[in-house]
Amino acid sequence: MPFVLNRIARFVRLVPLATALTLLTGVSACSTSTVLISAIGIATDTSASWSIFKHVQDKLSEGGPTPCHRLDSVERALALQCQPYAAGSIQAADLVATRKLPLCPLATAARDTRLWPVLPELIEKGAMPEVCARSPLLELAQVDVCPDFAAASPAVREAIVWLAQADAHAIHHDVVRMLSCPSARAAGLDAVLERWVAQGEMPPGRLGFSPLSALHPGMLGTPLSAQLEAQGHVARAGLDPFDGALRPGFEAAFRSSDYAALDWWLARVPELANRVPPPQGNQLPWLPLAKALSGGWLDGADEQRAMVEYLLAHGANASARLPYQPDLTVLRLAQQIGSPLLPLLEHGPQPASRMLARGGG
Repeated sequence: MPFVLNRIARFVRLVPLATALTLLTGVSACSTSTVLISAIGIATDTSASWSIFKHVQDKLSEGGPTPCHRLDSVERALALQCQPYAAGSIQAADLVATRKLPLCPLATAARDTRLWPVLPELIEKGAMPEVCARSPLLELAQVDVCPDFAAASPAVREAIVWLAQADAHAIHHDVVRMLSCPSARAAGLDAVLERWVAQGEMPPGRLGFSPLSALHPGMLGTPLSAQLEAQGHVARAGLDPFDGALRPGFEAAFRSSDYAALDWWLARVPELANRVPPPQGNQLPWLPLAKALSGGWLDGADEQRAMVEYLLAHGANASARLPYQPDLTVLRLAQQIGSPLLPLLEHGPQPASRMLARGGG
């Protein structure tokens, strides 16, 4: 042990003071190790010093993440504790190696915005989405439905577009929602959806979801949604059970209080103002009016009164019985919870002129 300490002391004399202090205070962190490894290469040209450092690092990191120097180039590029990764460091041969990563390299990089800079090089070195159990873009969409695409570099955005074009499994309800969200539209990524539609890759009746329901509510009433309807997609198909984890279209519009999107849905399926079919077969239908009264369903708490007024003006019935408790009506529910909106339910909807003045539809 004295020998090891002497070698470390010699290293401290050789490297700049700032690096020496980093060694003494934070050797156990792999991110620090990356800096120290480079420093050792400059400070000494003996393999003995390199071996000593690795030995000390292994001892100090026992019980923690695998030291960065023990990972292959792909694992090291995808390890958060080894960031920032060195561009050009990935070896193509390491992409075919068997490893214990929970996801394939492309999915690991895609689902974490901190690892997005690794995506272009993974693709350049030959990583393919076919080896992934699920689409890398699906992994991202189910972690963050609307990432900050504008903050990504042009190379990263090109990599995301490539994944959408090269991976047939990327055509999925949740990916469509993500690529049509405001951040994606601002970055021009919604062009991927336009390309899918133009190339006939979203045919009616042959997908596990409804593209109209998958679109972000802000995309309803656009040329893209009109093109989908022209190809034969219908709003009612968006009420069927689907393969996806994100909210179905009408629920997304309701929860976000997107009245323009709600207008679009109710113009095509008017009964949704009263009763919404369950998104999956083992669930019960739900009543928008009852959900608007209860807390937690609307993303904006201050939208509760406006939503109740909107629903009443579009035919919602306060005497409707709750599916999960047939002896209880929406009106009695409001009485039980002491809702301040009870007088509104008792007196019925406001005149249309007053609704329009409130911007409710």
